Amino acid sequence: VQLQASGGGLVQPGGSLRLSCANSGSIFSINAMGWYRQAPGKQRELVASITSGGSTNYADSVKGRFTISRDNAKNTVYLQMNSLKPEDTAVYYCRADALGPKLYWGQGTLVTVSS
Repeated sequence: VQLQASGGGLVQPGGSLRLSCANSGSIFSINAMGWYRQAPGKQRELVASITSGGSTNYADSVKGRFTISRDNAKNTVYLQMNSLKPEDTAVYYCRADALGPKLYWGQGTLVTVSS
């Protein structure tokens, strides 16, 4: 499992971004994929996750604004972020939960929401 996250950047409040997490390695053992974020001075927190069966879970703070999805043909998981707020500013990480259990992290991608 090798995860590559991308799509971060600077966006104004109310704007949108789409993050991508591409897995260039094996997918056989992956049970779920998730997006986490870590703001300065805060702990890393779960933003959204999706299981191999397609079930999704969201943090209360992003429900109705963010959508996690997956493209199995491309081995990629997406996080569509709409109606962004300054408090969404953080480094966003993708994570793969595999059998074992084993956890695999991608490198972070910075999202900055500011006017």
